[in-house]
Amino acid sequence: MRILLAVDGSRPAGLALNLLAGMGWPAGTHIRIVSVVPHGTNMVVQWSPRTSSLSELDRIEDAVVRSHAIALDAAERSLALAHPDVMLERFLLRGRAASMIVDEAREFGADVVVVGHRGHGPIETLLLGSVSAEVVDHAPCPVLVVRDDKLGTVVLADDGSPSAVIAASVLEAFPLPAQTPISVLSITDTGFPFTAAAAPGLYDQAITSYVRSLAEARDQTRRIAEGAAERLEKAGYQTASVVRDGDPAHEIVEYARTQATGLLVLGTRGHTGLKRLLLGSVARNVLLQAPCSVLIVRETAVHLPIAIEREMEPVANGRPLVR
Repeated sequence: MRILLAVDGSRPAGLALNLLAGMGWPAGTHIRIVSVVPHGTNMVVQWSPRTSSLSELDRIEDAVVRSHAIALDAAERSLALAHPDVMLERFLLRGRAASMIVDEAREFGADVVVVGHRGHGPIETLLLGSVSAEVVDHAPCPVLVVRDDKLGTVVLADDGSPSAVIAASVLEAFPLPAQTPISVLSITDTGFPFTAAAAPGLYDQAITSYVRSLAEARDQTRRIAEGAAERLEKAGYQTASVVRDGDPAHEIVEYARTQATGLLVLGTRGHTGLKRLLLGSVARNVLLQAPCSVLIVRETAVHLPIAIEREMEPVANGRPLVR
């Protein structure tokens, strides 16, 4: 497995690092650690809008580079100590954080990108932070957005879609302990189609049709949850199927809260552009509101391994600073 870990010295990035260090990655796993230093122009805006001295700007930039380098050193030491058989490499990059992480994931051929949920680096105004949502939108692979350094109980949200099937297969490949409890959660959307009852005299027919359709939908939801739970059980996990009614995003988040869930896993079609606001609305709401770590698997995120010989050179146009 090829893992891209983004760090910035923040507490959330530290949680992501600790989570990776605590998981049972097999020998041969390849982890690339990256930290992204913002372009100088952005730093003037973020750091010191009233500073006119070039020497002062240079001093600030040096401090930023040092803080990111320290974060890389700490991450590499921690992972090397926890997993001596894992292949590690680290890159200090220059550019726009979300864009650089996504580009690096493509170049590396990452199987998963791991980021902290919201990070304020050691110098307060530099953010890895909410770029996590943008990375999820554009990464060529699943993205694990970490809120805690322990996994605990895992919940797979399954709606029977192709993206949910892909999410389940990604979950199977994760190095979870064999007896990790996994709940497969499926939601029946019970919203009443009020427009169906708009015509006079059709209300009773609309209610009858709605009740019949709801019963069929609940039955289908139950079959989806039980089928996914059975597949995961055959893979060696301790599973249970759970069915709820209501708004999918709300029910997923509330179930995670009540069950002290450590990881939510869900797939999304992930349309971009005007068709959708990037992620589908369910995945977006879950990502923003979940009380735990979230693994988002976009149906449109394909694995694009690219073998490129990296030439190390000074910072220029988004290329590496050091290795």
